[in-house]
Amino acid sequence: MTLRCIAGVETPTHGRIVLNGQVLFDSERHINVPSHQRKVSLVFQNYALFPHMTVFQNIVFGLQHLSRSRRSHQANQQLALLQLQGLGDRYPHQLSGGQQQRVALARALVTRPEALLLDEPFSALDTHLRTQLEREMSLTLSRYEGVSLFVTHNLEEAYRICENLLVMEKGQVVACGSKQEIFERPATYSVAQLTGCKNFSRAIAIGYQEIEASDWGVRLQVIESIPHNLAYVGVRAHQLIFTDNGDCENTFPCWLASTSETPHRMTLYLKLNSSPAYERDYHLQAEVFKEKWIHLKDRPFPWYVQFNPFRLMLMK
Repeated sequence: MTLRCIAGVETPTHGRIVLNGQVLFDSERHINVPSHQRKVSLVFQNYALFPHMTVFQNIVFGLQHLSRSRRSHQANQQLALLQLQGLGDRYPHQLSGGQQQRVALARALVTRPEALLLDEPFSALDTHLRTQLEREMSLTLSRYEGVSLFVTHNLEEAYRICENLLVMEKGQVVACGSKQEIFERPATYSVAQLTGCKNFSRAIAIGYQEIEASDWGVRLQVIESIPHNLAYVGVRAHQLIFTDNGDCENTFPCWLASTSETPHRMTLYLKLNSSPAYERDYHLQAEVFKEKWIHLKDRPFPWYVQFNPFRLMLMK
């Protein structure tokens, strides 16, 4: 809905939309610039190609105000940039999913918009094709000089493609910044949750650089300044460290409650300081590659897990 409002396809009930200093919508001032005047291109989730038009005709659809030679020149530029040479006379049903997506992107870019809006463009693709097109998309966006907004519910996809992230919850912006800042130092519990963190505990400060994680039953040394409104501590599952030395800082004995498996990783559900009474009796989730799991699984308990103080997230 947000992208559709920016593009002018939908009209907000109230608010203000500004692009590069130009007001596109303002409910109080009764401004609502028509979509065709906004210099904004939207790539829909299902590509929305015209089935009765060829690839070339789809691409030049928004260039009717230009001369035929100019339309042809700009369309051929996009065909070359997006590796669609030789496909100009084909119809959408004659293309693969990846080719259809590139045509939709070419049609969006050929008008030279000030903003490019992408609505989950990879959601309809299989894993192999998605990986290939992600690389192509990153290259295309690196050449694009305007503003690009890429909407996705896939956190890893967002991290791979985007340099800056804006996190929304229930229609409200809850975080905005570089991807490193958002993932490594989320300010709030909800942002950490939305960015995939699985491990949280209520926390209180008990010293200058020491906190108590009450839900985990441990005290932790921290590096960063403890915020005055500290409420939670978190750590991402892949950042927990297994060690043989139980005497290291922030290191605690743990027992395995249960596991879950993906093709390349294992998720280990761990209880700290005592053995679990049942499978759901755990404090933490740790993610390890299967190569690590092979060496870990036959060790006698307790194992030892370490919290890297640089990886602890202190949140309100």
